[in-house]
Amino acid sequence: MEQDRRRRRHARILEAASRVFSEKGYHDTAMDDIALASRTSKGGLYFHFPNKQTLFLALLDQMTGQLRARVEAAIAAEDDPIRKAEAALRVVLHTFATHRTLARLFLVETAAAGRAFHERLAAIRAAFAELIRVHLDTAVAAGVIPPQDTALAAQVWFGALEAVVTRWLLEEPPSSLEDCYPALRTLLLRSVGVPPARITPMENGHAHRRD
Repeated sequence: MEQDRRRRRHARILEAASRVFSEKGYHDTAMDDIALASRTSKGGLYFHFPNKQTLFLALLDQMTGQLRARVEAAIAAEDDPIRKAEAALRVVLHTFATHRTLARLFLVETAAAGRAFHERLAAIRAAFAELIRVHLDTAVAAGVIPPQDTALAAQVWFGALEAVVTRWLLEEPPSSLEDCYPALRTLLLRSVGVPPARITPMENGHAHRRD
């Protein structure tokens, strides 16, 4: 029972931290604010998270884990390598579009978050680029795209996606992030040599299937 209480309190703290960081930003958020928002004593808060940076990193890990799980589920639901890439791209854009405040917090307003945060963010970028590389290798093995430096291609894909999202996060007022899906999809698929016949016209955000 005690372990269950601790898990629930841990989850409650992270949920409250997400709201408070989103409202106040990293620099202006105090641990007292999170304790109050989570209905947790200061002692209980510090039991789980010894300082604000640790809590912020835990929140980053939680959000990253949720995004990766959604991407991997979308990939697993498709058999064709091209449709796997399309599904993953749609999920990423939709997730950022529906969590703009948190995305802005992690990707734009992080100057005060410290070296540990930026090192963790670099590791997350590398992990997502590696996920892309693995699936590009699968596409090469299946003969869908020509042999190439898939590690470099994966870095280019991730960098392009991050640049598009960051530009959108800086827009005031923001446009629709998901509206860029058709053009971004076409550019990414062309960049790795997907045959033109496979880069079909878009309809309602999805490619026509040619089976």
